[in-house]
Amino acid sequence: MTAAALLKSIRSELKAAADPEFEAGLRGFFKEPVKPYGVRTPQVRDLARLAYAQVKQWPVAERDRFVTELWMSGRLEEGVLVCHLYRRFAKSCGEREFRMFEQWMDRYVANWSHCDGVSTWLIAACIANRRGLAERLARWTRSKNRWKRRSAAVSLIQEAKQGRNPATIFAICDLLLRDADDMVQKGVGWLLKETYPRRPREVLDFLDGWRARAPRLVLRLAAEKMTGNDRKWLLTR
Repeated sequence: MTAAALLKSIRSELKAAADPEFEAGLRGFFKEPVKPYGVRTPQVRDLARLAYAQVKQWPVAERDRFVTELWMSGRLEEGVLVCHLYRRFAKSCGEREFRMFEQWMDRYVANWSHCDGVSTWLIAACIANRRGLAERLARWTRSKNRWKRRSAAVSLIQEAKQGRNPATIFAICDLLLRDADDMVQKGVGWLLKETYPRRPREVLDFLDGWRARAPRLVLRLAAEKMTGNDRKWLLTR
């Protein structure tokens, strides 16, 4: 199947599966404007699985043109489908893909769903395969793009879960803890929460210098996996 034919087929399937009531719910669920069809995630995931059977046979350049067409529509589910589809190529993600995913963040990502899909699956895969790429995230913390700043944190979630890259994790959190954007704060809190189980003492030491002035939202999220005593220490100030 050609890229054009697959694109047409996917959009036809999304339109056929659209639920107007669910679409209205999605519009209300996001604070920022979104353009949903009204298709639930399991159905989008199934479409991505079917698309993969075709896309895996294509040259890399054709694959990337195809997913770019999906992004350019601005539709919520088409971006989600890209994340599910490209996740299947995680083992081959490296320097080239990192640059492409950064372009997606700059050009197409405009909500937390797309941000977290690209970050926690795709950018994270690049970092897992090429650890040095994590060092580039510091620059993202100065971006005017709120989603790129959030991505600087949530792209390290998988590293945190594996107990890897603590120096980079704490450096990124340190750069973002003054950020006034609630979506960025949630990303930082999430990253610290996932870092804690493998490195509790280091998280507490890091937060010791911040807990009196860090945003309350960050602290509440960071405390979610803590022991009762550690949670009480962090949230009592």
